[in-house]
Amino acid sequence: MNAYGEGLPAYRTIRMTVQDGPIAAFADEEAWRARERYPTIVGMGLPAFVGAKESEQGGWEILRSAGDTPQSVRDSLGSYFRGLAKEASAAGRAADREKYRAAYEKLDRVAVDELRVLGTRYRVVRVEQFIRLGPDGPEPPRPSDPDPGEVGEAHRLPSRVEGFVIDPYTGTGMAEGLLKFDLMQFVLKAGTAPPEMRGDSLRAVETHPGGVLLPAEFAIAECGKDGQWKPHSGSAPTPQAARDRLAIDFRVMKPVLRRLSDGERAEYAKAADRLDEKRGAGVSVGGLRYRVARVEQLVRIGPDGPEGPRPSDFDPDPPIEVQTREQGEEGVADDGDDESSAELAADMREMKRLLDKEEARRAAWKQRKKTKGSQPGADAG
Repeated sequence: MNAYGEGLPAYRTIRMTVQDGPIAAFADEEAWRARERYPTIVGMGLPAFVGAKESEQGGWEILRSAGDTPQSVRDSLGSYFRGLAKEASAAGRAADREKYRAAYEKLDRVAVDELRVLGTRYRVVRVEQFIRLGPDGPEPPRPSDPDPGEVGEAHRLPSRVEGFVIDPYTGTGMAEGLLKFDLMQFVLKAGTAPPEMRGDSLRAVETHPGGVLLPAEFAIAECGKDGQWKPHSGSAPTPQAARDRLAIDFRVMKPVLRRLSDGERAEYAKAADRLDEKRGAGVSVGGLRYRVARVEQLVRIGPDGPEGPRPSDFDPDPPIEVQTREQGEEGVADDGDDESSAELAADMREMKRLLDKEEARRAAWKQRKKTKGSQPGADAG
């Protein structure tokens, strides 16, 4: 028996099961507390996208980490098929190589969101992202959320969604099941988005009424002087990966883009140091508050599997061969604005200098930590 009655397909059911093990039980308990402390759910903004293949065992396996546009995932799938073609060639499977080659060549020419290659379906899958809000702002990472990786090194860790199987039949804890139900009802409100985006949102509830939660990710939220929170960055796989992005923003990007003075640069550098040292959820600098916010992720499911890109989704870039042809037809434009070009070049040189300085600082920091850890008695006390 399920919430809709007997006989409904798996994609329209929510299987809630007892979670095995103390860690899973603790995570479910945290999710219950989050419903009380952060009761409001808001869309993060633009969706993310992943490439996935249909699995013989059921569900769809995510192949690569997320991209911010459908075309970025099409390009990633093209790279994936190039790798498969190379493996097939090395193994002497010429027919398979040609199939994979046809797939990546098609992706180079056409903005296609699904292909069937050697009997397997591949698809660009849409991922909706949400943040919980409470009286004190967005929900920060939970104690049970994995946060591996040293400071500055979290980007080297494998993606948490790569290899994840999108399967609505997989059971969840009670709290996650209720969250899934809440997110599946989410639609853009009138007046908060262009009519075509709201129309696509309303249709998705009908065409893809099921859903699967992906592992949570983490983004930086920013609170202005008006007390309103807004997204500052896209999502990252772990809290530390989000902190690292913010630290780079403070040490490299903001000094150049905001033309900070030496005193302001020092203030932002100290804020980045606090992020590195405390590995906390928030920091304040320049009159603004920043927080690592937990991002819930949902893939909508319909009778034919996970939802693909919507017509209204932001997708500005054409396939690579179309871009190359258009650039060749247009030629190299010269707007004659030498002053703007020189300013841009100067900004890029300054960012490169600051990035080199940051890499040197991190290398020195790691060496000091390594040396301290190797000293006798370093672990005592």
